[in-house]
Amino acid sequence: MGPMSVHDWSGAATGGDAVPPPGLGGSGLAGSGPAGSVGRSGPPVPAAGVRGAAGDTAAGTCPFTVERPVMRQRWERLTFLHWPYEADAVQRLLPAGLEAETCDGTAWVSLVPFFMQVRTGRRDLAAPWVGFFPETNVRTYARDERGRPGIWFFSLDAARSGAVAVARTSYRLPYFWSSMRLVEAAGPGVDGGTTTYTCRRRWPGPRGVASRVVVRPGERIPDAELDARDHFLTARFRLFSPVRSGPPRTARAWHRPWPLHRVELLGLDDGLVAAAGLRAPAGPPLAHYSPGVDVRIGRPES
Repeated sequence: MGPMSVHDWSGAATGGDAVPPPGLGGSGLAGSGPAGSVGRSGPPVPAAGVRGAAGDTAAGTCPFTVERPVMRQRWERLTFLHWPYEADAVQRLLPAGLEAETCDGTAWVSLVPFFMQVRTGRRDLAAPWVGFFPETNVRTYARDERGRPGIWFFSLDAARSGAVAVARTSYRLPYFWSSMRLVEAAGPGVDGGTTTYTCRRRWPGPRGVASRVVVRPGERIPDAELDARDHFLTARFRLFSPVRSGPPRTARAWHRPWPLHRVELLGLDDGLVAAAGLRAPAGPPLAHYSPGVDVRIGRPES
């Protein structure tokens, strides 16, 4: 057996710039859960059991396209950790004009650490030292007054201060500048084949709020095994953002269907969910992993 290899991509302390990973062309705290959770635990959820699910999609497929994106991104090495919450607990944190969606009678909140590549321009170029960084978001699922399904972000932590400033200004999203790392260990041994995401918030506060997630990704889940709950929690192609007055604005995010994998949760020590104003998650999460997708982001719209 060969030696273990470790890939470590982190946000630098002097601006959160992330070192681009090789081979890419150009991305105890409150709420701790038990280790050992395995992705897609529990029985499949039939479509009839979903209220307000992303029914605008067919088997996880985006129902529209974004022909002229204002930005191209790649979201990769994502871990999705999902917990059920009472709908009222989520609804009280949503702005007027959004209604919490439920799947089989419950709302859901997700913690999603991943690696981001940002690409701009007609030539779809990524700028190293600017467009690569780890990110972690806390999100829930909602519909607007027109019945459109989407994501509402409680927080988005990113390791690039410039990206945080742009997103807070242009899309009014609740981005936070954080010290972050994504470490992948390949090879034999207990740590082989694992991915570790760490995050510690820097600005704005509350400073010091942190998260650590350790997983071991597994094999791809066959499309035929994906159920309505899997699509409800992952097949989301619209985000909502706050405005000073009136209903939230929205932006489209087109991408191909997620390649979803099973994943083993080895460690979880998170304070981001509680920092969003929710109770600490209870019990092991439902979990997914994805190697990633290419994304086209549309302009903000009403």
